[in-house]
Amino acid sequence: MHESLIQKIESKEAVIGVVGLGYVGLPLLLCFVEKGFRVVGLDIDARKTEALLKGESYIRHIAASRVKAAADSGRLSTTTDFSRSARCDAVLIAVPTPLNRNREPDMSYIVSTCESLSPHLRKGQLVVLESTTYPGTTVEVMVPILERSGLKVDKDFYVAFSPEREDPSRTDYSTATIPKVVGATSPEGLAVADKVYQQIVVSTVPVSSTQIAEAAKILENTFRAVNIALVNELKVAFMRMGIDVWEVIAAAKTKPFGFMPFYPGPGLGGHCIPIDPFYLTWKAREFGVPTKFIELAGEINTSMPDFVVTRVMEVLNELSRPLRGAKILLLGLAYKPNVDDDRESPSYSLMEKLEARGALVSYNDPFIPVIRPSREYARYAGKTSVEISGNFDLILVATGHDVYHAIDFSAFSIPIVDTRNIVPSSYPHLYKA
Repeated sequence: MHESLIQKIESKEAVIGVVGLGYVGLPLLLCFVEKGFRVVGLDIDARKTEALLKGESYIRHIAASRVKAAADSGRLSTTTDFSRSARCDAVLIAVPTPLNRNREPDMSYIVSTCESLSPHLRKGQLVVLESTTYPGTTVEVMVPILERSGLKVDKDFYVAFSPEREDPSRTDYSTATIPKVVGATSPEGLAVADKVYQQIVVSTVPVSSTQIAEAAKILENTFRAVNIALVNELKVAFMRMGIDVWEVIAAAKTKPFGFMPFYPGPGLGGHCIPIDPFYLTWKAREFGVPTKFIELAGEINTSMPDFVVTRVMEVLNELSRPLRGAKILLLGLAYKPNVDDDRESPSYSLMEKLEARGALVSYNDPFIPVIRPSREYARYAGKTSVEISGNFDLILVATGHDVYHAIDFSAFSIPIVDTRNIVPSSYPHLYKA
């Protein structure tokens, strides 16, 4: 069975399905279309499926020209009808894996996707999960739901896990130039999944199981979370000593070995780093294994918005101004520079905490002119970006967009609290946080 599927992949006769057309799924879909494959894009959001057919990009860093070329190729179809997955030879799943209110893994998107695919599963298909999750998800969650179809894994169909490694707005690496880790539940399934990704990426990294592949992605993101927590803690300590942590890092990174620079901030954001370590700690508890180091890092990172708010209060107090009633401009709503992605952005936590203390908070972000609806911060939906001016009591820099580096802050005579080290040190009213 797997030999014939591999032949279809090599000849580009295989039809590729991509479920979830967001920051991970859309570039994945485009790569397969660009390599000559017929692709079916599936999503529950009809606005996305319709936009793609019109050749429109709804993600800022993905060029509309790429989307239009895919739409005009005749090889792309999109739909909200999951019965169309039956025509696909490989179905790649890239759906969200957030945390619930108790900071535990929310598997609902994976579960609902598999439940939608299961009735239409057919013999000879490959199903791959790309969403970051805890080790064991593919075997423990996906496979049982897919087998409700009456088909058996590795007898009738194959299952694999290949973690996404997207980093929006990067110019040095893209989907096609980042090596792809691939794990499956059988050697045959691995051969098929590996062959699929060989068609679009520079190289693949086959591993012995889906659990290894799942754990590799968790390790990548936990490594970043822990090191960011370290520099966040050092930032607080060095600030009390009168030492600029940014200058310290700049000096340390001149060492050509044994050091990798990480940078502090107002908290963690994005769909991976603030979330994935909690997936690992949750799974580790099932085995009675404490993950104190990771949990401590999580505590440090989640405490950063409170540290920044306290710093804002200290600055205003120095100027004999109360936080209550103060007009504050928050620079940057996106979780990282030069993207329109505000998922898990610490800016929302800053806005919420400042308003809870009576501040009047506005924001500016050229990439997010209007706040979109979200589950956690639904009350901010519709709030719009305002002009940058000196008509505020304080400016709080939360995101280091390139456009902010070009601002002449000397035109303002108000305090600026900078969490991203973008304001020139010569500015007389600058405060680091």
